[in-house]
Amino acid sequence: MLSLFMATLDNQVVSTALPTIIGEFGAIERFGWIGSAYLLAQSAIMPVYGKLGDLFGRKYVMMFAVALFTLGSMLCGLAWSMDSLIAARAFQGLGAGGIMVSIFSINADLFEPRERARYQSFSSLVLMASGSIGPSLGGTMSQYLGWRSIFLINLPIGIVALTGLMLLLPYRRPERQPKIDYLGAILLAISISGVVLWADSQSLFGSALSAPALALPVVSALAIAIWIWVERRAPEPIIPLGLFRDHNFSLLLIVATVSGAVGIGMVNYHALFLQMTTGLSPARAGLFFIAVTGGITLGSLTAGRLISRTGRYKPWLVMGLTLSTLCLCALALLPLHAPFWLIGTLLLAMGIAIGLGQQSPVIGVQIASPPRDVGAATGAVTLSRMGGAALAISVYGAILSDRMMHATISGAGSIAQMSPDRMAALPAAAQEAVAAAYRNAFDWVYLSAMVFAAIGFLAAAMLRPVLLAPPTAAARSGEAPAGLPKTSPPA
Repeated sequence: MLSLFMATLDNQVVSTALPTIIGEFGAIERFGWIGSAYLLAQSAIMPVYGKLGDLFGRKYVMMFAVALFTLGSMLCGLAWSMDSLIAARAFQGLGAGGIMVSIFSINADLFEPRERARYQSFSSLVLMASGSIGPSLGGTMSQYLGWRSIFLINLPIGIVALTGLMLLLPYRRPERQPKIDYLGAILLAISISGVVLWADSQSLFGSALSAPALALPVVSALAIAIWIWVERRAPEPIIPLGLFRDHNFSLLLIVATVSGAVGIGMVNYHALFLQMTTGLSPARAGLFFIAVTGGITLGSLTAGRLISRTGRYKPWLVMGLTLSTLCLCALALLPLHAPFWLIGTLLLAMGIAIGLGQQSPVIGVQIASPPRDVGAATGAVTLSRMGGAALAISVYGAILSDRMMHATISGAGSIAQMSPDRMAALPAAAQEAVAAAYRNAFDWVYLSAMVFAAIGFLAAAMLRPVLLAPPTAAARSGEAPAGLPKTSPPA
């Protein structure tokens, strides 16, 4: 939980500091890559961590990931340019991927499906703690101590987390012969990277129709085709293809992708929206994230208890994605000077929606998988979530960059280097014009997020209803914790 706190705190503190970073380094067209590089590296490495945990046990895999994340945080704090910060964020993401996968896999080792839902909901308390203090802390630190301090704060937390893992986490080595599918992992990373890079090809290559841009989806498709061929022959595939025989497994990967696009991909953009359209300082904008994270906690705890009580996860997943679609539509239609209470209410509802669907994809794929492949299945769904976030950040960034790079505002100077402090120093008319330009751009950002949410809703609606076996029944029958799903007719 302490490791989870560190990883989620990092996401939150960075979000409110990004406008300040842009003000120092400029390059608004690469704004999205501060988050995208982190998530892309995180998603690319996740299947490897999941498989390593299955083969060697979770403890030392988790410790290595925490150490890597802590070192990456130090490199971020020492960055001297936008490009060096993006590279350091990618390195940091290599550690974060292992943290997220290992936590959920450890839960699967310790608890049966219904109990797992309840214990995983406890992680929402960590999300609430990091989410409540993270944005305000990030805004305050970047405003008064400089943005570098938001990364360096991870160093003492990482040291404490490593010490605790070494002393307290039991080591359970699986009785399996280690065989790691390195080629499969590389091919999967190439395919994901190609899609994410193509989504931001406008800023990378100047045109989405240029030869390098059009080559990226071709490379991704070729990598996937080779990956399927390799996985069919690998003794320990990075993601066993047999998992896709279950209709629910494929649909839950789509849902997880959308969950990342909406729940993780939007975090940085909420922060930029709040600061650049309302004139709020980084510290005050951070206070609005209490609504988001409080909603996530409320929704996740509620869903965890309902899943544990009813044995069903589909209804709460459909409910959450419906609410997400409605909230994103409302955010896109907000007027420029919408009252703060309305913005806060929508962000709270958005958090609840994210929380309601947060656990279901993980629980769903774990019960659809044999016990020996739980780590790989967990890695696959978490990979989909982070890959969706990386893809969405690139899409949102391309939309925002396209709108703002062509905006010309008299007396405002360079929009690419606009920070909350610079905006506050502008004349009232120029402030209004800058806010209106950002508001217009965010209409399209929120509408694109709404499309992602709608796709997730359709996938969730197509899920086969599954009834989780009660813990006592699983214990009496001698089943492994992951169990086999018991289907029931649609409600």
